[in-house]
Amino acid sequence: GRSKFTLTTLPAEDYPSSDSLSESIRVTLSRESIKTLIDLTQFAMANQDVRYFLNGLLLEIGSEGISAIATDGHRLAIANHSCETGHAGDVQQIIVPRKAVTELSRLLANEDGEITVEIGSNALRISLNSIQMTSKLIDGRFPDYQKVIPEITEGGREIRVARELLRQSLARASILSNEKYKAVRLVLDDGVLRIVANNPDQEEAQDEIEVEYSGGALEIGFNVSYLMDALSVLPTETALVYLTDSSSSCLIRGDGRDDCQYVVMPMRL
Repeated sequence: GRSKFTLTTLPAEDYPSSDSLSESIRVTLSRESIKTLIDLTQFAMANQDVRYFLNGLLLEIGSEGISAIATDGHRLAIANHSCETGHAGDVQQIIVPRKAVTELSRLLANEDGEITVEIGSNALRISLNSIQMTSKLIDGRFPDYQKVIPEITEGGREIRVARELLRQSLARASILSNEKYKAVRLVLDDGVLRIVANNPDQEEAQDEIEVEYSGGALEIGFNVSYLMDALSVLPTETALVYLTDSSSSCLIRGDGRDDCQYVVMPMRL
């Protein structure tokens, strides 16, 4: 009862206002659809990359749905959700900063109901129940991600494998991978996939699993963390992995699902 504190304050009118949002697009979606889009893609966002436009999530809003795209230059995650958005114009692209995406993901985990997305010229506002979140957008041009998606050709190399079986096999082999580069070799032959990892201490791990594959012998290297991240969020029990050759990116999809896909660039070993 004998304590006394005198604090300095700042003028309330200097506090940043979030009211001035020059709205151009307004979309109402289910909480689950936005949460699914974020969960399927946010892991691939860059973190403090000098290419600042990669440090966020690209949202594309068209008349027939909304898409989320994330890349750090080494891997790419794409998820689509078909719905009536009420947006009649050209496809609108915005880049939501990484911090806002992380915060939005946290909010969506604890709230139910419909979510309203308002997009202005340089800001985004999310309204969910009694919560309102406003974020500035990243001003930059996202790369043309469509160009890096490998084409699935007739007679190409397709691996059909149980998602969790492959993820666990990669996890076991990764224990003895190089701590800095996290490289593993995938050695393919008809019906068999062997995963090989080694490190500078001359230690080696090999793990072999049965897969549905008949494209002939192939050896290719990847960052094991990138493969495991994609497999961890893949929403199907069976994974489809498409390969071209030892120097081309791989494409990962879920069996019977075309609403999400993942591209991982190979490593030189």
